[in-house]
Amino acid sequence: MSTTVSTPQKKFRSYVPDNSTMPEFTLRAVLLGLILTVILGAANAYLGLRAGMTIAATYPAAVIGMAVLRIMKGSILEENIARTVGSIGESVAAGAIFTIPAFVISGAWPVFDFEHAYWKSSILMLVGGALGILFVTLLRRVMVEDPELPFPESVAASQIHIAGQQGSRAAKILFGNMGFGGIVYLLGQFSLFSASRDFIVNVGTLGTSFVRMGRSATAAKLPAGAVTTMSAPAISPAYLGVGYIIGPRLASLNFAGGVIAWGLLVPLILFLGGPTLVAQFAPAGTTLPDNAFWAGQAGAVWSFIVRPIAVGGMLVGACYTLFRMRKSLGSGMARAVSDLKKSAAAHAGTARTERDLNAKFVFSGLLVVLISMVFLYKSYAASWGPGIVAAIVMIIVGFFFAAVSGNLVGLIGSSNNPISGLTLAALVIAALLMVLMGVSGIHGVAAVLGVAAVVCISSAVAGEMLQDLKVGHILGGTPAKMQIGDFMGVTVASFALLPVLLLLNQANINSGGIGFGDRQLPAPQAGLMAMLSRGIVGGEMAWPLIVVGILMGIALIMIEVRSPMLFAVGMYLPLETTFAIFLGGMIRWITDKMRDSRNFNEAQKARVENAGVLTASGFIAGEALMGIVIAVFKYKQWPLPVIFQHPNVVSGFIVLVILAVVMIRVPLANAGRPDEPAPPTAIM
Repeated sequence: MSTTVSTPQKKFRSYVPDNSTMPEFTLRAVLLGLILTVILGAANAYLGLRAGMTIAATYPAAVIGMAVLRIMKGSILEENIARTVGSIGESVAAGAIFTIPAFVISGAWPVFDFEHAYWKSSILMLVGGALGILFVTLLRRVMVEDPELPFPESVAASQIHIAGQQGSRAAKILFGNMGFGGIVYLLGQFSLFSASRDFIVNVGTLGTSFVRMGRSATAAKLPAGAVTTMSAPAISPAYLGVGYIIGPRLASLNFAGGVIAWGLLVPLILFLGGPTLVAQFAPAGTTLPDNAFWAGQAGAVWSFIVRPIAVGGMLVGACYTLFRMRKSLGSGMARAVSDLKKSAAAHAGTARTERDLNAKFVFSGLLVVLISMVFLYKSYAASWGPGIVAAIVMIIVGFFFAAVSGNLVGLIGSSNNPISGLTLAALVIAALLMVLMGVSGIHGVAAVLGVAAVVCISSAVAGEMLQDLKVGHILGGTPAKMQIGDFMGVTVASFALLPVLLLLNQANINSGGIGFGDRQLPAPQAGLMAMLSRGIVGGEMAWPLIVVGILMGIALIMIEVRSPMLFAVGMYLPLETTFAIFLGGMIRWITDKMRDSRNFNEAQKARVENAGVLTASGFIAGEALMGIVIAVFKYKQWPLPVIFQHPNVVSGFIVLVILAVVMIRVPLANAGRPDEPAPPTAIM
């Protein structure tokens, strides 16, 4: 007879014991976190609107928080609070830029200024952020203690705090490259070099080119010929930094979408339709239009034909992302229900590291949010019935998607959290309900986007917050204090980020653009949300082009493209943007090859990777912050200094080489000695 002896599970012990009285929720830690949440949130808003991507703020917030608090002799728990509060603004920004511009692009908000949009937008962000915090508070205990959720980025972040001796070196790299990236961006704006350049390319010859529509020499000829434009890569520290962080494979995939758009579709449509475009849109009597005419037609073809095709591809990409995660999504929804039951039945923890916000406060907060959203959605839908339905859908779908978002963060980290896919699902559900209730037109579009905005921000905040709560669980932080800190961070971010969106939008208009959706401010995810809501509820959609994009997305899945979504986003973004991101990926590839050729050990390789991510993050933050400063000048219509009226193309190439050299040399120079202990691996 055999017996089985069960080994008792080892009790978890945090880095700081639960009976410790170490300083934690201090004024300096909270203020530092609030400053970081505004800065990192604004930087991600800038980056997301221009490049369609955001970068996780946990790592920069941890490094900056450590560097500043170490000067003040702060404790590790104060660092934890500063990072928690400082990183939450990025998730609010991510949710906001995916949805708030959609109100403008769709026409639901015909006027987007401080008077008409500030309170509506800020309330949407605040409600979404508060919901995410309240939902995660209900689920925190069981999710952070679940052994099946590894929380890879949380573990890495906690090790960054514990290995604090790396903090000063990391901070120097980050701050130094923030300054360098910001200066390079400013010099480009001051016309020291050409930050972007378009080239005219003939596609056949108008008047002589043709396509014979048959095999015989007498078959009918289709007149053809046109002129198109191609873009050089933008000399942008931020775009290079994005490419470096996402790596050569994803950067190449993103650029491939741009090549298909500008190297295949735009030239093909112009070549075949050139004579028709001249007859329709050229000034009377013009047979050979100038290059300015063709540049305008190329932009129109890309904006109104190619971009809808890209939207179809993004739709398939988002659905495919959710399909690939179907097991995780299913288990996440099942866990959401079971976790809520467990949390409701669990006794209140007496230890400091197990104290959450009071359950009565949480449920009262949910009730207040629901009632307030009924009134807000009623104003959008112009009817009580749809307003009540939209609010109920928002609460139910928001809870499940917040739980799913938290579950996915526990499995793969917040950097890989498919927020846009979850938002798309919520948007489609809300849109179909509005159609069933007979709500159509612009009021229905506004109600649908209102639901999508709250669910998007709620899911993003829930994922980021749960990641931070897991870090606090490892370090020994107090959950209730972290939750209060996140409430403060979400509140400040909600009221501070909308001016950034207003500023960037109006600055683009003052520079001759159209605001959100312009080539310099494409906001691809918001464009997707706007087109879908307007198509389903408003009845306005170029369905044949969307269907072409859907079929393209299916074809990409069939040939096993890693991310159809990223490919389609590449089609939607300007070529100069995807080209620069691609070069950033190639710089990462060169750096990795040089690192591997030097026979570094694993610890040195980890230091090179960390330094590279910090350099790229510095470039992104530096350009983003200076970009907001430049936007202030354009918003106020103040003149910028002009160094050269017509800067040489070669000067731009030289600057690009300098940026590449810095991105390669700085990481390799920080490999350190072989006998130094291994640092935490970067969590980007």
